[in-house]
Amino acid sequence: MFTLYYAAGASSQAPHILLREAELSFTLEKVDLSTRSWSGGDYRAFNPKAYVPALKLGDGDVLTECAVILQFIADQVPAKQLLPPTNTRERYHALEWLNFIATELHKNFITPERHGGVAANFLSKTLQGQAQTRLHVSPRLDNVNRRLTGASYLGGEHFSAPDAYLFTMLTWARRLAMDLSQWPALQKFYERVGQRPSVQDTLRVEGPPHALLEQDQG
Repeated sequence: MFTLYYAAGASSQAPHILLREAELSFTLEKVDLSTRSWSGGDYRAFNPKAYVPALKLGDGDVLTECAVILQFIADQVPAKQLLPPTNTRERYHALEWLNFIATELHKNFITPERHGGVAANFLSKTLQGQAQTRLHVSPRLDNVNRRLTGASYLGGEHFSAPDAYLFTMLTWARRLAMDLSQWPALQKFYERVGQRPSVQDTLRVEGPPHALLEQDQG
């Protein structure tokens, strides 16, 4: 049994989706990133990094970092093919995508403003910050759109761990009022993945993320 520490709409959404795809037994612990607290008290006492995701394993060990947690989940159920087999060229390409999303998309979405260091506010709340984010993220999305042109998923025709991570990043793009229609393959990918039961169940359970834009009060 695993326990995922998450916040609605945060990058923890990706391992949440993948846990459901893997059909693994897990429980959820919601973290309030604005107060750095959870039902057990001070979240920093549990995870000094003070952000999500964190995955507590059955023996009490804790994994952090989204890309690593996604790899761990996929490797628990190799039959699901959520990552290609180890020591294959396809595996390294999948890891290439996980690293690209983590370093080129994920980190470029995070605003340098940091809103006083409150980790919950990972996306900018100012017009200037949002414009800077779009400037940095758009060319990276151009690259992903090229990969998805003519392909259903990043690995080809089979949903895998990088797709869960990318979908979560696209929810961030939409929250920043980025029009995905300028990237037709990405738009189709977002709609396709959004229909997966694992994604719909994750979004339903997590509920809306914290308010960001003035019009985003949900």
